[in-house]
Amino acid sequence: MSSVLRSLGGSTRDLVADTGALWRLATAAFTRAFVGPFRGERVRAQAALTQAVRAGVDSLPLVALICFLVGMIMALQSAYQLRQLGAMDLVAGLVAVSMTRELAPLLTAIVVTGRFGSAIAAELGTMRVSQEIDALQVMGLNPVSFLVVPRLIALIVTVPCLVVFADVIGIVGGQAVAMAALGLGPDRYVALTLDSLVLQDIYTGLLKAAAFGAIIGLVGCHEGLKTTGGAEEVGRSTTSAVVRSIVLIIAADLFATALFYVRG
Repeated sequence: MSSVLRSLGGSTRDLVADTGALWRLATAAFTRAFVGPFRGERVRAQAALTQAVRAGVDSLPLVALICFLVGMIMALQSAYQLRQLGAMDLVAGLVAVSMTRELAPLLTAIVVTGRFGSAIAAELGTMRVSQEIDALQVMGLNPVSFLVVPRLIALIVTVPCLVVFADVIGIVGGQAVAMAALGLGPDRYVALTLDSLVLQDIYTGLLKAAAFGAIIGLVGCHEGLKTTGGAEEVGRSTTSAVVRSIVLIIAADLFATALFYVRG
């Protein structure tokens, strides 16, 4: 019993310490990214643009495929129930609202986590174990400003842009099913979609996406920067970055849903 308690206490202590380290990194990164320029600090805009291309443009095909298929699935699943109620016109609105509010931000964040969040952890982890980050510090370069801030800015900007694209593709997927199997014409489907959406559906999805992008960037950088040992530890950091990012994204999604929809 005592060994179990010691193990539990040690795990709790490590979790609290790791959470504190992540919070300190987030504070330093946001300060240098959004307050630093007003203090005369330079932001590496070209590096941020390069990271944005990697995170955004390279993720477009996968995001498009997944959201198109999910839009089709949503239309088919909702039609199965709504047909019994004689409310087939509600299919378009259900697909549009579910994609903009929930599915597009969440699916896009998970895709970016798998593709880019893992890459961040692997890159920075490799730099840490090969002492490249120590070399940057010797040269007088701050690792947070040089490595973390460009990736953080890129993800905060890129993920919402991907979500706008995902919203459209998901709605198009639902429309394809509606036209082929449900008997709804394209003009009717578009009109029903526009009638169902309100501005809150769109901007809350984009706010979620920006928060998800920040989570992906911070967790990936944190896991990479704390890597010690060799190649095996780099792999563990990469896995940990993906798992922790997805858990935090879902937790943040729950919080945002309660904040915007339950209270709204």
